[in-house]
This record gives sequence, C-alpha cells and structure tokens, in this order.
Amino acid sequence: MSASFLLVYILAFVSWDFALAHEPSPLQDFCVADFNSTVRVNGFACLDPKQVTADNFLFRGLNIPGNTSNPLGSFVNRPTVLEIPGLNTLGISTVRVDYAPGGVVPPHRHPRASEILTVVAGTVFVGFVTSHPENRLISKTLHEGDVFVFPFGLIHFQQNVGQGNAVTMAFLSSQNPGVIAIANTVFGSKPAINDQVLAKAFRVDKSIIHQLQAPHN
Repeated sequence: MSASFLLVYILAFVSWDFALAHEPSPLQDFCVADFNSTVRVNGFACLDPKQVTADNFLFRGLNIPGNTSNPLGSFVNRPTVLEIPGLNTLGISTVRVDYAPGGVVPPHRHPRASEILTVVAGTVFVGFVTSHPENRLISKTLHEGDVFVFPFGLIHFQQNVGQGNAVTMAFLSSQNPGVIAIANTVFGSKPAINDQVLAKAFRVDKSIIHQLQAPHN
C-alpha cells in the first residue's frame, strides 16, 4: 500500500468517523417518540404514523415567565423530546431562561449539543471557556436582539448584568442535549468524589471541599 493511498484511506476513515459524530438524519418525514415501546435505540422508537397528531409537535408555555425566586436567580424552561415527542430524530431543541437582576445560569456544558442564544429582554453577560491547554475565556455583554453561539460541549454560563429582569431564548443541536452543571457534578456526585482527589485538583484544604460538598438549601 503506497503512502499516498494510506493517507487518503486514513482521511476517509476520520471523515466518516466525524460524519457519524452527530445525531442521524431522519429517514422519514418524522419519527414521533413512542415512550411505550420496549425497543431500545439511541433515541426513541417511532410511533405508528397513524397515531400521530399535531399535539405531538406542540409545546405551550415558553411565553410564561419562570419563577426566579431561588439562590441562582434564574429559571430554565427546557422542553426536550420528552415534552415534544415530535422532536425525535430532528436534532434540535429549545430553551427559555428568565433571570432576576444578578441572576445566573452557572457554568455548565451540554454533552450532546452546541447552542445559539439570543437575548429577548435585558442585558446578559455570557461566555465560554476553550479546552486545555489554553482554557481561554471568550465572553461578551449582550443586549436585546444580540445572538451568541456556545460551541459543542464547552463550559459556558450566563448572568443578568442589567438593572431589571432578563430573558433569553436558545436553540440546541440535539433533541436531548443534556446538561452537566459543573459545581453540582463535581461536588454533588453520589457517592462523593474522594476529598483528597478534589483537594489536590483545586489546590485547597479538605475543609473547603467538605464545605462545598455539604447540602445547601
């Protein structure tokens, strides 16, 4: 096998691997999720098209402000395929976030999606952190009508930095993007991550780790 042919083969293999590294394209008009099916696939089995109605593609309520009376000062309304069965295989979902003044969506990541966010009302500071070894913060203060993109899988956050309430809407490239809240994951895992591991990783005393791992109301 010549070196040039081997290189083409490797590139083709890598390209094929990348081509499969996203949710598959639909092979029919729709595949409404059948939550009662015992078939286990990457997603949900398809409901019989004869049983499909318009309600399978409908979600009501994104116009309703969320309750931000909580320690974070934010409320996330995130309908996924579980709330909109018609999203199944379409590779997209949406989210509305309401923010009290100073409210935050803490650092988190979506393991299965990139995200595009627009500010509907207020002023919101957003940012994401690039991967190792640079770990560079890329951030911007957004105003009504501004749009910002969070790349696939990277840690990102939002904060209301205006005087009044704020609202953002976002769209994600997965029917079920998932969310990994960094602090909750690291300090709230069950069972807990060994305190020595965390103390070394964050370069703090174990007492600080114990404080962070303690339940908070």
